Amino acid sequence: MVRTLYVGNLPWATKAEDLEEVFSQYGEVISTRVITDRETGRSRGFGFVEVADKDADNIIAALNGAEIGGRILTVNEAKARDEKPN
Repeated sequence: MVRTLYVGNLPWATKAEDLEEVFSQYGEVISTRVITDRETGRSRGFGFVEVADKDADNIIAALNGAEIGGRILTVNEAKARDEKPN
């Protein structure tokens, strides 16, 4: 199974490849993505990492509060997006 982790407070220059490099040290990474602004294409400072279910708790414990690029990361299990009202 796969679990999606939310990663907040990313340095603006962080790329998906950077997330994969850091997170893969602690477990199996399936995919990574950094969310960008539609208008400017700049990072919005957060992203998501899909990891193997068996490694998720280990990765959260290791990286939540870790410093990367001078910023303290927030790492936790992603919550389902609420449905937008019509």
